[in-house]
Amino acid sequence: MVELRREDQRAFINFMRMPPEMFDEIFARVGPRITKQRNNYRLPIEPGMKLAIAMRHLVSGSKYRGMRFGWRVPHNTISLLVPEVFRAVIDEYADKVMPLPTTASDWTRIADGFMDRWNFPHTLGASDCKHIACKFPPRSGSTYFNYKKYFSVVLLALVDSDYNFVWADIGGRGAASDAQMWNESDLKAAAENGDLDLPEPEALSHDS
Repeated sequence: MVELRREDQRAFINFMRMPPEMFDEIFARVGPRITKQRNNYRLPIEPGMKLAIAMRHLVSGSKYRGMRFGWRVPHNTISLLVPEVFRAVIDEYADKVMPLPTTASDWTRIADGFMDRWNFPHTLGASDCKHIACKFPPRSGSTYFNYKKYFSVVLLALVDSDYNFVWADIGGRGAASDAQMWNESDLKAAAENGDLDLPEPEALSHDS
């Protein structure tokens, strides 16, 4: 990675799908979370290496067994460090890049965006589900087998008018319908309980 970055930045960008500056920014914030203390048994994998492996897996979809040869890291070790890195990224960035609106004015700004850009009035977000393929979970029967005929977990997300994620929930059963996912979501419960501080109803423009 060091040689690739130093000798061919275009190749680095193609390999990591990000410029070196972005990698450095992520590493500066996530590095302390994935750094392990040295012990008397073996040296821990460097946090920069762990981040690079996880990012490469994310952008390429490569299997752990295939990645072990290029990175010289056992596949069972990669299977542990990838979730560790992704959890650190989520913990570091989630509240900053995907903040759920907490006041009526925050929701109103989202609604104004939908009206200005898409001419949809009183829209607080666009929501949909996405099936993400997974291996058959042990002893799950057909719970994760979806109507597209493969096993999946479901991502339920809410975005604003600029496609920015506002809220997301992942891990739903593949066999569940979109309506089931919504009915079981924390977002629906929060909306019905009044925890989201949604704006008061208003008449549509030019409506009597």
